[in-house]
Amino acid sequence: MKIKLDENWTTKNNGYALNDSEVERYISVLPSPAQFEHAKKPFYCFLHFGMNTSTGREWGNGTETVDDFKIVRIDAAQWIKTVKASGATGVILTCKHHDGFCLWNTGTTDFNVMKSAYAEDVVKKVSEECKKQGIDFGVYLSPWDMHEKTYATPLYNDFFCRQLTELLTNYGDIFEVWFDGAKGAEAKEFDYDWERYYKIVRTLQPNANIAICGPDIRWVGNEAGQARENEYCVVPEFLTRAEIVSKSSQHSEQDAKSLQKITSKDEDLGSRKVLKKNAYLTWYPAEVDVSIRNGWFASDETAKKIKSAKKLFDIYLNSVGNNSFLLLNVPPTDRGVISKKETKILKSLGNMIKEITEKPVYEKDFGEFKETDGYIEFRFDSPKKLKYCVLKENIKKGQRVEKFDLFLLKENGKYKKAYKGSVIGMRKIIRLKGKASGALLVIRQSRGTPNLSHIGFYE
Repeated sequence: MKIKLDENWTTKNNGYALNDSEVERYISVLPSPAQFEHAKKPFYCFLHFGMNTSTGREWGNGTETVDDFKIVRIDAAQWIKTVKASGATGVILTCKHHDGFCLWNTGTTDFNVMKSAYAEDVVKKVSEECKKQGIDFGVYLSPWDMHEKTYATPLYNDFFCRQLTELLTNYGDIFEVWFDGAKGAEAKEFDYDWERYYKIVRTLQPNANIAICGPDIRWVGNEAGQARENEYCVVPEFLTRAEIVSKSSQHSEQDAKSLQKITSKDEDLGSRKVLKKNAYLTWYPAEVDVSIRNGWFASDETAKKIKSAKKLFDIYLNSVGNNSFLLLNVPPTDRGVISKKETKILKSLGNMIKEITEKPVYEKDFGEFKETDGYIEFRFDSPKKLKYCVLKENIKKGQRVEKFDLFLLKENGKYKKAYKGSVIGMRKIIRLKGKASGALLVIRQSRGTPNLSHIGFYE
């Protein structure tokens, strides 16, 4: 086969400009310090737990009372130990879901866990366990509140801000604050004061990223664990407001279920064709949120279908390995623990993730390419049975690579194409098969000079 080494970023650049004012505009969009740190820990877990865990629902109905929360035992240490075994580096707890029941010692409402038979601060238990076991802690706070009487009045924004302030003040460092725009079709029309919410986060937790209905991390667009084929970090700035528009948000429990069928693979959010039509751009990486169950809360119904470790690993490669973050929901049961079956699956997932880079054949922190680096050849000390290649761009220099080819040097002395890729971004994990004594990486198209912070091949 003809590799066409003369067709690379230093020559034709696939017919696109390598350096001009437009390209400079694209690569000048960079992650904030908080976003840059977040990229180092791309996999973390959602803990959906609360009133719905006790009632066996996915969404509340607004009639619940504190007496409906019948859970009397919670093993937060087991939750965090299980999460760590999966390879995740943090958790986001549903401190308040749509039903309005609060899992912390709040002064804003009596509809909270302290008034229940359990009578202990769940947020405190989980946050302290995270600190003890060395992982990050984040919070989910539902703007929609079925229970609160001031909802849909100006007083509600004050109420919500008090709740947010409590969570961001009393439970240590927060790595992510997760908002959504879900609102029941029967809910009263009401505009949340998003800018005020963001200001509180920036003031009280300046190192936290605000996700989904927020300016730092965007929703991938489905709940099926599926990222796009080309998942960009640099996108039009208007996308930071997409999920706060009421018509774009979930309006029923059935809407939430239907989102699992959407892949959105054909959506183009960050190509040159899109960016050139938008005057304002931003660094806004995608987060893939998906549940280990066929539902977000633990119940007899959602226990009927639990994803295997292999399925979760495929999702990991398609998200973390495709320039995205992965938020995997792992819901504790009404017995206060993550089930034995899920615990076993998550441990297997953790082993699979660890094995990606466990046996390095070649690793290098590469840096900025030279004008002679239209392609890079690698030689191994002997034929290796390769399983993975991991590429990372130096995102402090923006997102640059747009197309590349990876070839493996086979035992017959000839190169065989192993992968045809597009974006790299924060991280690209490529599955490989067969023995090879070397490799060849050709960057075909780039926005400015490519800059890779890491190139690795693994057995």
